[in-house]
Amino acid sequence: MNLVKSTGTFGFYTIISRLLGYFRDILIAIFLGTSYLADVFFVAFRIPNTFRRLFAEGTFNAAFVPSYSSKLTKSKTKSDVFANEIFNLLFLCLFIIVLIIEIFMPIFVGLIAPGFLENSKKIDLAIDLTRITFPFLLFVCLSSFFAAILNSHNKFAAASAAPIILNLVLIGILIFGKVLNDDLIYYLSYGVSFAGFLQLIFLYGFAKKYYSISFHFKFKINHDIKIFFKKLLPSIFSSGVTQINILIGTIIASFQASAVSYLYYADRIYQINLALAGIAIGVVVLPQLSKYVNLKKKNKILLIQNKALELSMFLSLPATVALIIGSDQIISGLFGYGSFSQEAVNNSAKALFYFGLGLPAFAMIKVFSTFFFANHDTKTPFYISLFSVIINIIISVYYFKSIGFIIIPIATTLSSWLNSIILLIFLKNKNLFRFNKIFLIRFIKIILASIVMGIIFKSLMLIFENQLIYDYHLKSIYLVLSVFLSFIFYLVLSLLIKAFKYEDIKLKY
Repeated sequence: MNLVKSTGTFGFYTIISRLLGYFRDILIAIFLGTSYLADVFFVAFRIPNTFRRLFAEGTFNAAFVPSYSSKLTKSKTKSDVFANEIFNLLFLCLFIIVLIIEIFMPIFVGLIAPGFLENSKKIDLAIDLTRITFPFLLFVCLSSFFAAILNSHNKFAAASAAPIILNLVLIGILIFGKVLNDDLIYYLSYGVSFAGFLQLIFLYGFAKKYYSISFHFKFKINHDIKIFFKKLLPSIFSSGVTQINILIGTIIASFQASAVSYLYYADRIYQINLALAGIAIGVVVLPQLSKYVNLKKKNKILLIQNKALELSMFLSLPATVALIIGSDQIISGLFGYGSFSQEAVNNSAKALFYFGLGLPAFAMIKVFSTFFFANHDTKTPFYISLFSVIINIIISVYYFKSIGFIIIPIATTLSSWLNSIILLIFLKNKNLFRFNKIFLIRFIKIILASIVMGIIFKSLMLIFENQLIYDYHLKSIYLVLSVFLSFIFYLVLSLLIKAFKYEDIKLKY
């Protein structure tokens, strides 16, 4: 496996998906802005989409890949039996969960968006839309099973490309936004579930080369199955802690008008980088790291771990600098059109600024958690994540009345930094990770390159100051140009000072 190339493959399709997602969100911003309809749709969309991120972005991998990979090295028959038992149990459990929540949706939405309860129109609409979008959970979780099969065989392209389907379906619906008017949010909600079904078919088409479905409901809950489900629940929580914090933020933000929308748009921006700096690296590293853990090759384990962390910092640190410097211009350039007002830009930019401060921590949580998962340990990151979520809730609830929605990204960032630091301490105490000299030298160089890139980016913001104001219609072109020039400068500087080496692209792990 080549870490940089595999991450590049995963990242390429992920970037396409995120760019299409950005285009989708521009259209949503134009037609819905930060209105109550936008708030309601984002709640209905946030719930299944959070589960998508929890399952599809490495969480299911964390529990499945190490066990499946270890069986694959011993016997194809044993790995198929194990996979089939997991699939059938997963299908039955998900079907029952979706059915129960569909029946009790008013209670469920009341818990997710308690701030909507004061407005009967808002809560009724949220219940209707969430009922429509919720089957997406069944489809996307089963899709993540087939993605994990593919990832176990070091096939990352199809799994990373699957989310493109969702964005294409929603963009197709949004093109008719003017014609659909208020019915637009219903069509979007149906589109979410339909896209989930298409993703499932798409991934199975690739995965059937390695695994074929065999439906049966005569379950044998053997030792391996018990271990898998014992690992799955903690891994959902620990690997998806950032998404859980955001979901909690949505619940709290529902008490303030338009706050859900502000957080949604800010979340969309930094998630683009997190998809590469944390999620892609974690997904790509896990199969190979699990293999070397089983073979007890300590030198290989240490090399992959340090290279994964190095690549994560190489991608996340410059993004953090850019988000801190240009949060206002980024939100304005990407979403400041149509119904998306100047006030919406200002508030979303504030949220993005504080989320940006936490971006390296969000990425490190993904990478550090993977180191535990490769060692079949999902409990330690689970307890650490639980602690950080509690801290997040305490800070958010305590200060929400006095500060408002902005406390949510602040609390998410603070709790995530705490989470990442504690993960590192436990990794070192358990002798599961240590820094090598190459990482420490490269890390200093990455920081230096990021700071210099930040100065260039800030200079471009000042040069294009008049072209980046809210009322300038072509501001997105100047924003993209500034980002592109800054990125090229960062890349060239990194190669010159050897913060990144071209040879790494060819290096096998």
